[in-house]
Amino acid sequence: MRILIAPNAFKNSLNATDVAHAIETGLHQSNLNCTTECFPIADGGDGTGSLIIKACKGDLIRKEVHDPFGRKLKSAFGLIDNAETAVIEMAAASGLRLLKKEELDPLRASSYGTGELIKFALDEGARKIILGMGGAATVDGGCGILNALGISFLNAKGDPLRAIPADLINMAKVDISAMDERIFNCELIILCDVENILLGPHGAAYVFGPQKGATPPVVNLLDDFLKNFAKMSADQTGINIADIKHGGAAGGASAGLHAWLNARLVNGIDYFLSLTNFDSALQTAELVITGEGCIDQQTLQGKGPYGVAARAKDLNIPVIGIAGSVPLEHDSDLREYFDILLAINNEPTDMATAMDNTTKNLIRTAKAIGDMLAIKNGL
Repeated sequence: MRILIAPNAFKNSLNATDVAHAIETGLHQSNLNCTTECFPIADGGDGTGSLIIKACKGDLIRKEVHDPFGRKLKSAFGLIDNAETAVIEMAAASGLRLLKKEELDPLRASSYGTGELIKFALDEGARKIILGMGGAATVDGGCGILNALGISFLNAKGDPLRAIPADLINMAKVDISAMDERIFNCELIILCDVENILLGPHGAAYVFGPQKGATPPVVNLLDDFLKNFAKMSADQTGINIADIKHGGAAGGASAGLHAWLNARLVNGIDYFLSLTNFDSALQTAELVITGEGCIDQQTLQGKGPYGVAARAKDLNIPVIGIAGSVPLEHDSDLREYFDILLAINNEPTDMATAMDNTTKNLIRTAKAIGDMLAIKNGL
């Protein structure tokens, strides 16, 4: 049996490559006679850039930028397509992974460092920039990125503001007179891993702010800032970013870059699978195994396992989804794409212990899958 292993990362536990290798190990420990191919995937979240760079045999360019609080940081981006295309991860300069839990403060966190990476990519002559937005520590609407590219934000008196939400709540005008015009000669593609809009209860502040350290009062302040920024953007660009699909990704950065840099917002997993030629790998597969930390109704909103399963189903290839948690009840919507859903945890435990045991549980689950398939097929 030929099995294609195409999982997403298990968030805060294992990256997609390690997940794929653990599943492969379990399958080869089983009684199933199989050949396997690992094809780790990403949907715009943390780790997307590194997978694209590796799959496209790109080069890594190391640079010093600033982290969300303005401290110097060694970061990197990739060049692919004969250096015509730059691949940048927002998380590499402005990510949650760069901060200690007690440091999280989205009112004062800036995406400026990601803008610095964009400038460095322009210095390298990139004609296209692919930006993965997942894992950001910021809810600044992309104002930090814009500031690094020369855009200033002014209060009612015309004084410049720091590009952090705590100050930008007083924004009255956006000054583009010193903007780096090179960005308009470059195609900017934003890989989004969520469909949320910018504002309101389903928006950037309310849904993702708490993950980045925002208390309820801070969430309200962040949403107020984003409302004001959306108004300024509409007044000066004519583009309404308040309710565009994907606008809430990365603390609203996708919306801000769409308005001011003509960025194109795309579904991250579809773009990733097409760019990395996933369909070619599917051609010889008899079974696909995918997964991530949790598979539920949100998975169907453009998450990685859904993208994999949808393409497999187009070719009538069965799909097994494995995750840290799956719905207890039968879910007919999920079953349209996943023939089997399996949780890897086999006993009640706390979250920290479950995450520590992710590798072992993946290996054990994959071995059980292999053994069951061997029995079924008389192998």
